[in-house]
Amino acid sequence: MMINSRMSNTSHLRPLGVTLATSAMLLLAVAALSRAARADDPRTPDLVGDCQRLRVGPGNKVAFHVFGVGGQNYRWSGTSWVFVAPDAVLYANAGDDGVVGIHFGGPTWQSNSGSKVVGTVIDHCTPDPSAIPWVLLSAASTEGPGIFDQVTYIQRVNTVGGNAPDVPGEFTGQVVRVPYSADYYFYRKAGQ
Repeated sequence: MMINSRMSNTSHLRPLGVTLATSAMLLLAVAALSRAARADDPRTPDLVGDCQRLRVGPGNKVAFHVFGVGGQNYRWSGTSWVFVAPDAVLYANAGDDGVVGIHFGGPTWQSNSGSKVVGTVIDHCTPDPSAIPWVLLSAASTEGPGIFDQVTYIQRVNTVGGNAPDVPGEFTGQVVRVPYSADYYFYRKAGQ
């Protein structure tokens, strides 16, 4: 019995070796496909394209994504348009489905449940001069509990519109609201 058992095990080594090699190749292929799929996954995308200085550092992960639609408000100083504040509605997706909160001066994002994050600009990049810059912000403060609790960074990307008017105002103090939209990605420390 012992001899047959050894022979049986030996005869399985060659197919097992092929199976292990095939399995290893299959795992590498799955890992490569997984990495490629993650490029389209909104939780792990390369969100900044050529604006690499807006990349969030290691140890942080995308916790939440919203689509903002609203206005960038400017006041005419008599000589130029001065940015005042944003005002936008935050949606669960670009189809304007599911209002999740608002965005206003500070800059502040507040969820319908009351959680809030206030950001401080770290850097910006202008991939499209016809739209407001893309921005990386750090969280100056957060309140929770909720979707914005413990946020570490915010990215504003894929902006459309929102630039200050290119014509002078009609009178000093005039305020205009310029429509814009953007994707906002909110990060937390990995593991939170």
